[in-house]
Amino acid sequence: MSLETELLETSREVHELELSFPNPRVFQDLLGHHDEHVKTVERLLDVRIGVSGTALHVTGDPVACELAARVLSQLYGVVEKGYPIYPSDVDYAVRILSRDRNANLRDIFLDTIYISSHKRIITPKSVAQKEYIDAIREYDIVFGIGPAGTGKTYLAMAMAVAEIMKNNFARMILTRPAVEAGEKLGFLPGDLVEKVNPYLRPLYDALHDMVDFDRAQKMIERGVIEVAPLAFMRGRTLNDSFVILDEAQNTTSEQMKMFLTRLGYGSKAVITGDVTQIDLPAGRASGLKEAQQVLRGVEGIKFCLFSERDVVRHRLVQDIIAAYDRYESQRQNERAAAARPGNGSKDGGEQS
Repeated sequence: MSLETELLETSREVHELELSFPNPRVFQDLLGHHDEHVKTVERLLDVRIGVSGTALHVTGDPVACELAARVLSQLYGVVEKGYPIYPSDVDYAVRILSRDRNANLRDIFLDTIYISSHKRIITPKSVAQKEYIDAIREYDIVFGIGPAGTGKTYLAMAMAVAEIMKNNFARMILTRPAVEAGEKLGFLPGDLVEKVNPYLRPLYDALHDMVDFDRAQKMIERGVIEVAPLAFMRGRTLNDSFVILDEAQNTTSEQMKMFLTRLGYGSKAVITGDVTQIDLPAGRASGLKEAQQVLRGVEGIKFCLFSERDVVRHRLVQDIIAAYDRYESQRQNERAAAARPGNGSKDGGEQS
């Protein structure tokens, strides 16, 4: 791509960047419907962007201008390769390059994992997601740990579906612990399937987002895709399988060890969870937290960590997670301060 960039200093506070793009058709796709992509960059980076022919004039703070130019230039390269960008992609692009100016959007956005039944292209949306996908390709056991909305389970399922479609694995197994009933499902109404179905519903939803309903049902009937509670894994050996354990923070130590030792020849396992959302009864240790300590450093196992910055849901979700983290950190500091000698009651204990 031939791209001319000219920096014009209009004052000490305000800079202007002129970006020229050679292909009018690609340029129009970069602008988006009613220039919505450009407007998204303006809103996120607090810059002004003028359109003239196939050129863009970016005005504002020097640092913001430089970042906006980098975002727009790299997105042009992505569109040039035939990738259809959406306003959410512009949002992700700003997040990625804000944190790492050396990141390459083409390496991330053009790494197609799978094209869903709705013709939507599933690709990584952050540097951490790209590293996660590469780890799943390279390692037989991968842990994806981080907050909700970072794509841990969704991307793992997309990888599994893609591998099944290529016949690289004989079957795909999706499992998660039925935590709120403590795996003791007798108190729930209905037969066993009806009892566990609410816990597995999110996995079915993600599956049907990638594979049309009829095809998914046929694959389930043939045993190519299996969705089952974690308790059903006991005593099995899983050969030639792509296995995903979701909500792993709610496994006990025994359940985690049981699951990991089910893996047979020619199989791959991805374990996902959020250690800040443990729903186990008081006094029960999380198998996921323990696995982080026990298995770190074991060759052939990879841990991928996500943060709130990798959330790919509504932009407010990222802010909500960060706010809760700050709140919890503040509460811990207050409890620690109250427990210090000299605070609280006269004997140094905590006040009731």
